[in-house]
Amino acid sequence: MSKFSSYNFSGKKALIRVDFNVPLDDNNQITDDTRMRAAVPTIKKILADGGSVILMSHLGRPKDGPTDKYSLKHLVKHLSDLLGGVPVYFADDCIGAQAFETVSRLQPGEVLLLENLRFYKEEEKGSEAFAEKLSKLGDVYVNDAFGTAHRAHASTAVIAKFFAPENKMFGLLMEGEVSSAEKVLHNNQKPFTAIIGGAKVSDKILIIENLLERATDIIIGGGMAYTFYKAMGGHIGKSLCEDDKMDVAKDLMTKADKKGVCIHLPSDSIIADQFLNDANISSALSNTIPDGWMGLDIGVLATEMFTKVIHNSKTILWNGPMGVFEMEKFQHGTKAIAQAIAEATENGAFSLVGGGDSVAAVNKFGYADKVTYVSTGGGAMLEYFEGKELPGIAALK
Repeated sequence: MSKFSSYNFSGKKALIRVDFNVPLDDNNQITDDTRMRAAVPTIKKILADGGSVILMSHLGRPKDGPTDKYSLKHLVKHLSDLLGGVPVYFADDCIGAQAFETVSRLQPGEVLLLENLRFYKEEEKGSEAFAEKLSKLGDVYVNDAFGTAHRAHASTAVIAKFFAPENKMFGLLMEGEVSSAEKVLHNNQKPFTAIIGGAKVSDKILIIENLLERATDIIIGGGMAYTFYKAMGGHIGKSLCEDDKMDVAKDLMTKADKKGVCIHLPSDSIIADQFLNDANISSALSNTIPDGWMGLDIGVLATEMFTKVIHNSKTILWNGPMGVFEMEKFQHGTKAIAQAIAEATENGAFSLVGGGDSVAAVNKFGYADKVTYVSTGGGAMLEYFEGKELPGIAALK
C-alpha cells in the first residue's frame, strides 16, 4: 500500500499542491476540467479520513500581480460540484492574514482554495521564505501536481523541506503518474514501441535519444517526419522541415541502427496544397511529395504498417500526433494510432499516453478509457522521458 493510501488524515490539515491550471473562456468558464477531475480522488480520501484540505495552485502566467483574469475564484463553484457539493471556501491571497484566519477555522471535511500562487514572483523564483510561509498553513504536505513537477518552484519543490519525512508525500495522481512513467522507462516489457509525433524534431531530440537506450521500435509521425526524409535526400514539397536539424535526424538514424532499434517513418502521406481543412488533398510517398504540396497526415500504407508494429507491442508510449488532427481531413492517422493502441491494450499491452496533443486526441476520439494511463503532465512527462530529474519528484523521494 502506498504512503498516501495508508496515511490517516483524521484531524490533520492537508496542504495540497494541485495543478488547477485549466483553460477559461472569455466569460471565465472552464473549457476543460481534466486537471481538476484528476485531483478529486486525493481530496476525497483526505476528507473521508476526517481531515481538512487546503488547495494551492497557479493559473496562467500573470505578469503583474493579481488580476481577475487569473483568479482561482472562478474555479470554486465547479470544484464544489466535482466534490459532490462539499462547500469550498476561498482565500483572496495565498499567504495573507485572511488565508491563515480561514485555515485556523477550517473544520474536518472542509475545503479551502487559496488564491493564485503566481500572483507572487517568489513562487517561480523558488523563494525559501515564501515556501516557509505557505508551509505554515498545513500539518501535512501532499504534492499532487505532476503538471508542474518539472519546475523548481516554491510550492512544488522547496516547500517539502519544511515538513518532517512522515508528513510529506505524493497524492494519488502523482503516485499514478510516477509509477506509470517508471514502468515504461525502467520496467518495460519488450517489444517496447515509442510513438513520437508533433511538428518539430527540435522538441523531441532528447526524448528520442533517451528512448534509443530502451525501446525496440520508434514510430515517427507528424511534421517532424519530413525533416528525416529531407535529410535522407527525399523530396518533401513544401512540408514542414527544420533544415538546421537534418544532421540531427541523420545522427539519430545512425545511432538507432547501431543499437538495433527500428525507426519507422511514414512511407506515405496525405498531402494538401494549402494548410486548410478545405484544401485540395491527395496522397504521395513521403519522399516524393510534389512541389507546392505538403504532408499533413500519415497515409494509408503508413497507417497499416504502424498499426502492425503497435499490435505487436507489450509496452507503448505515445507522445505527439501523426498529423493536423484538429482538421477533419487530416485526423485519420492520429485516430487510427489511438485505435491501435486501444486494441493492443485490450490484448495485454501497457500503454501510456502523454503530452497535450496526444491526450487531446485520445479524449477527442473516445479512447481515453481504453489505454492504460493518460498523463496530465505535458512538459513534465516529456522531461521525465528525456531522462531529467524532476524537482517536484526529487523533493519527496
